[in-house]
Amino acid sequence: MRMKSIGAVLTGALALSASAVTAPAAYATETGVVIQKLSVNGGKPIVLGTSQSESFTISVTASDDSGISKDLAFLQIDREVGDDYWSYHGAPTCTAVNATTSTCKLTFKLDSGWGVPRNTLAGRWDVTVQLQSKDGDLYNNGGATKHSVLRRGTLSVNAGPEPVAKGKAITVTGKLARANWDKRVYAGYTNQPVKLQFRKAGTTTYTTLKTVYTNSTGNLSTKVTAAADGYWRWSFAGTSTTSAVSATGDFVDVR
Repeated sequence: MRMKSIGAVLTGALALSASAVTAPAAYATETGVVIQKLSVNGGKPIVLGTSQSESFTISVTASDDSGISKDLAFLQIDREVGDDYWSYHGAPTCTAVNATTSTCKLTFKLDSGWGVPRNTLAGRWDVTVQLQSKDGDLYNNGGATKHSVLRRGTLSVNAGPEPVAKGKAITVTGKLARANWDKRVYAGYTNQPVKLQFRKAGTTTYTTLKTVYTNSTGNLSTKVTAAADGYWRWSFAGTSTTSAVSATGDFVDVR
């Protein structure tokens, strides 16, 4: 097991690392620092594709009787699986809310050269928060907070023929793919349950009609009976490693 700790960090800089960093062993129970709010990507999973133009923010609001110092402030999200390890970390900008409370925030912008991790690392990552009070108390949560970092899913749909006579068959096809971080391409996601949904023209709600599994290349295909004008789409609920996604509805004119 690789030891993790926090040591020297480039102030105000984002470090993307394939090796561990070091941190002093200080935890919440040993200090008077109180974490009032911790937000990772606005509470939503961090979803990374292959473009490497992604960004996300970690923000923490904390208080102490003496106030929160800007010194030694550090935020990190990382994961280790076997020999694979990845970390996004850096020194946040801390802004005083009042004499006792500050909000420290860091936006991570992925590097165009090597901004995404390995496929094995998709899932629940450790979020480390380190802060120091102005009277010297050091807080470190030891990575106890968890947050999902997922491979981006994509989903297409095509329904036809169009127009179609009422009562005739409509074929709905599509493809579910997800980001392959290792190869930086999108590849078909096999043997996954995907819902076929329909929204009647003039309404706002999709109704699930059936569930179809993707084939060995991620493709989908099914037949339905044309009953009314409306929009057809596929909807995927996501997994522990891949984001949820719904296709944009494809309109079919029924005559």
